[in-house]
Amino acid sequence: MSQHRRRAPARKARQVRTRVVIVTAVAVTVAAGVGLGLWASEDGDRSGPTGAAARQPSDGRSAPSAHASSPAPTPTPTRSYPLSRTPRTIPAVAAHTPERGPGWRPRRGERVVVSDAELADEGRLVAGELGLTYAGEKGDTRDGDLRLVLNDDAGGDPESYTMTVRGGRVTIGGPADAGVFYGTRTLKQTVHGGGAAPEGVVKDAPAKRVRGFMLDIARKHYTAGWIEDRVRELGDLKFNELGLHFSDDQGFRIESRSHPEVVSDQHLTRAEIERIIDLAAERHITIVPEIDSPGHLGAVIAAHPSLQLVNASGVAARGAVDISQDAAATIVDELLAEYADLFPGDRWNLGGDEYRALMASNPEASYPQLATAAREAYGSGGTVADLTTGWLNDRADTVRGHGKTMRVWNDGFFPGTSVQPAKDLQVAYWTGKEIGARQPAEYLSAGRDLVNYNDLFLYYVLGQPNQFYYPTGQRIYEQWTPRVVRGTQAVDSRYDDQILGGSFAVWGDYPNAQTQDQVAAGIRLPLRAVVQKLWDADKPSLTWAEFKSLANRLG
Repeated sequence: MSQHRRRAPARKARQVRTRVVIVTAVAVTVAAGVGLGLWASEDGDRSGPTGAAARQPSDGRSAPSAHASSPAPTPTPTRSYPLSRTPRTIPAVAAHTPERGPGWRPRRGERVVVSDAELADEGRLVAGELGLTYAGEKGDTRDGDLRLVLNDDAGGDPESYTMTVRGGRVTIGGPADAGVFYGTRTLKQTVHGGGAAPEGVVKDAPAKRVRGFMLDIARKHYTAGWIEDRVRELGDLKFNELGLHFSDDQGFRIESRSHPEVVSDQHLTRAEIERIIDLAAERHITIVPEIDSPGHLGAVIAAHPSLQLVNASGVAARGAVDISQDAAATIVDELLAEYADLFPGDRWNLGGDEYRALMASNPEASYPQLATAAREAYGSGGTVADLTTGWLNDRADTVRGHGKTMRVWNDGFFPGTSVQPAKDLQVAYWTGKEIGARQPAEYLSAGRDLVNYNDLFLYYVLGQPNQFYYPTGQRIYEQWTPRVVRGTQAVDSRYDDQILGGSFAVWGDYPNAQTQDQVAAGIRLPLRAVVQKLWDADKPSLTWAEFKSLANRLG
């Protein structure tokens, strides 16, 4: 920062010489006013020193009195900049070290260069978004460059990154390509609308490693293009998971080669799904498929009615397969194996919720065929809950063979069974409304990892049945954190590491209640509030009004 006094404009210099009766305090005020007059626009491109240097001569003496016969000559000011401001993004960056400098603006023809071929996808994407030229791997440095770098921090969080804006260039580095990608999202948001990325260093990483959005495409059909738009939106917001619930009573919505007879007329083709998978991979989003069983299989039962569970009175249990039949296990395993190969991600949702047999007051009396099968499998004390847990474990064996980590809805875990669910099954905790509901701490104290789907805050249920109400971004932003798993109360902080993250969910109970475009509009602010709290669970620095304004500005 320059230590020279600024030269006063000629008009103000004449005023100081002629008004010799002005007191010293006024002279100091004029000098300060001159300093302010040299500041440039609000974008950070400002001239002249700041603070005390703008008010004092370089030799540290007091400003000259207006009684002096003539003021000392002042040299021409040199260019300087104020300290930069933290970039405003969603989610907010964890830390920013401000510096003085012009910042960085993308200019057509300038380059995106990468340190490693593994960053080619990230480089090409951000180049296209910002109107830059992707130049590939380059060792030279040019003014205006955006450089993407894989660093040597082998033990670092793969989703962390550092963004350095300095000297008219930007460098984004991280231990893995995911972190570098998130750095490009921060840069994209920062310069959105033609602004400049502020000088300085951003260091950023997420608080939670699961930042999800789940979509029920079984009960409501969504077009491939609409889902692709959501993938782009999720990627820009640093979500890393897209759940697809594609099999239920109302429909089976992805083309099947092993059992084409179960597929609904309205469905996504395999080619469409593969494009969605590829797009999600480019955005570092893992797709988490779900074929729910042994309930919610109505579309499969429609093609195979002999598999339907029937009670002692001959009444069919909606959506439930008869798990005493080997044929039911065979068809579900064949579907699981097919889609486990189609989806390359390492996560899977087995479902396991709302099996009608266990919703009866006396499952053994209501479904004697299940009671008989349970005793044959587990001895005279075997129960229908044991048999259902065994079914879940068998399906887990099928999916585990494809290298997946699995989660199960919390009402798919049953208390008091002699058969225990496999130890590697994560809890997808969504409700406290089920029969025999247990508090989240019961699962956590048993050592299970948990993903938060709290239905009070994170469930967007079309038509709002059963006292479900469309969640608002403000309520999520102001009241929810990843530790608020059930209702409004947070679990003890000692379980924080076991809460892997959370997922916002859209369910299609009344599929025609909203069009897909209305769904997109309705979830826009809730998604942004959710990811803010998953990226940083602490109280946000912005008020809701400020956050909403930022969300509207960023788009």
